[in-house]
Formats: sequence, structure tokens, C-alpha cells
Amino acid sequence: MATSNWTTPHSTTFILLGIPGLEEAHVWISIPFCSVYILSVMGNCLLLAVIKSEPSLHEPMYLFLAMLAFADLVICTTTVPKTLCIFWFGDQDIHIDGCLAQIFLIHAVSSMESGFMLAMAFDRYVAICNPLRHSAVLTHQAIAKIGLGIVLRGAVLLGPHPFLLKQLPYCGTHVISHTYCEFMALVKLACVDTAAMRASSLLVAFLSAGVDFILIVLSYILILRAVFSLPSKEARRKSLSTCSSHICIMLVFYTPATFSFLSHRFGHVEPHVHILIANIYLLFPPMMNPIIYGVRTPGIRQRLLYILGLKSA
Repeated sequence: MATSNWTTPHSTTFILLGIPGLEEAHVWISIPFCSVYILSVMGNCLLLAVIKSEPSLHEPMYLFLAMLAFADLVICTTTVPKTLCIFWFGDQDIHIDGCLAQIFLIHAVSSMESGFMLAMAFDRYVAICNPLRHSAVLTHQAIAKIGLGIVLRGAVLLGPHPFLLKQLPYCGTHVISHTYCEFMALVKLACVDTAAMRASSLLVAFLSAGVDFILIVLSYILILRAVFSLPSKEARRKSLSTCSSHICIMLVFYTPATFSFLSHRFGHVEPHVHILIANIYLLFPPMMNPIIYGVRTPGIRQRLLYILGLKSA
């Protein structure tokens, strides 16, 4: 590649290195990446098919879960195919428009996933703390409005990011030490002061995932208080069981996401460790969500076995 492509302020191409320091192992690393991607696509497609085909699952929790499954498909498909091209074929070039599209989809859809988890927590809160009003509060119309609001929030908050990044002069190297384009990775390549942009990204992160996480924690504090006030041990066990799957999914999503976010901005971890964690954040939840709900939810499990031909109707 010509040197000018690496140094001109308005170059239209970036170079994705993959995982620096582990180049020799790229082919071996691609095996779990590809396997997890295939499992994620199959699992979430099956989950969507199960929820769509089973009328008894057209309830708020499962409709929000379907939205989460669709978001998972978008997230992993946005990043993994290009990552595998880097690992298998050494195809490291990415046009700036493709790079910015990746950034928008990754961050906007991640924000939407966080919102869907908050919606699921709200559903559990109403179902356990105010069960008599559950069907009246979470009607199909209300669910559609909540889902649309979450999508619009992600699009509005993260929509400006690609336009701001495209205006930056990248007069140094255009090499991104990552497997995909990431907001902070591009900000660090700019040759102007980006303090205001970094601060705005922190604010956006707080207004989306940060606020969601706080509200989810508060909702579960209220849920647990209501559950442990129930007189029957069996009622407490059943109520906790309905929340356990959601809690597992939140831990799977927020734990690597928080580590990746903080290490990119404040931490000093080895580059290959950060990149692997960042990929786990995008790959692991889409694979685990269908498994967690498929194993722990009898309605989904039975319908799935029927679709796969392993159980009669």
C-alpha cells in the first residue's frame, strides 16, 4: 500500500491489524470465533422462530427477548465476518464508510441491548411487585412503544458519532490495532485535541448503559424485597426462578462490557488482552442468551424440541 494512504489527513482507508502480538495464532483463534458466531446465529434464529411460532410466548418478557435476540444477530454479524477475513485471508483494509458504519452499529445496537434488558427488568418488576396490573400496563401497544423508544434512543445518541469522526483529520498512521473499528480507537488516531469528543462519549455511555444499569439494579432491589416478603417458600422459589435467567444474561452482558469500556479509556492492559475481552463482549452474550433462556425456560425448551423434531406436539 502506498505511503500516502497511511499519512494523508483525508485517506479513505484504515488498516485493521487483528490481534497485535498474536498474528501467528490468527488461524487458530479464528476457530473459536467462527464456532461462537455460528452458534450465535443458529441460537438466536431458533429463539426468534420459537417465540414467533408459539402464541403462548407472545408475552412481554419473550417479546423483549426477541428484540434482544435480533440485536444480538446484528452485533455479531457487524464484526465477525470482517474479523474472520482478517484472520483467514489477511484482508485488513476497511473503507472509512464501512469503518464508521461498524462503529455506529456496534455502539448504537449495544445501547439498544442495554435498553431491552432494562425493559425486561421492568417487566419482572411489574409481574412480581404489581401482578394484578401486569397485563394492563404491558399491553402489546405499550411493548411496541417501549421497543421503538429504545431503538430511537440508541440511534439519536450514537448517530452523531460517525459524522464527528469523519470530520477528524487522521494525519498520522491509519492503522487500527483491533479486529474491528471502535470509537475510541479512531479518536486516538486523530491529530487534533479530542478531549471534548471523549467527554461526550462518556456522557453518552452514561445516559444509555449507565442509567440502564442503575435502574436495573434498583428494580431488582425492589423485586427481591417483594419476593422475600412472600409468606410461602414455594412462592419465593418460583418468583426467584423467573428472574434468574434475566440476571444471568445481565451478568454476561455487563461484565465484559464494563471491563472493555474502562480499560479502553482508563486502564493499561496488554493490547491483545483488551482486544480479546472486547471481542468476548460482542460474541459471548449473543451465544449465551439463547442457551440460558432455552435451558431455563420450559416453554421455549419444549417448543424448540418440537421445531427440531425431537419431540411430538
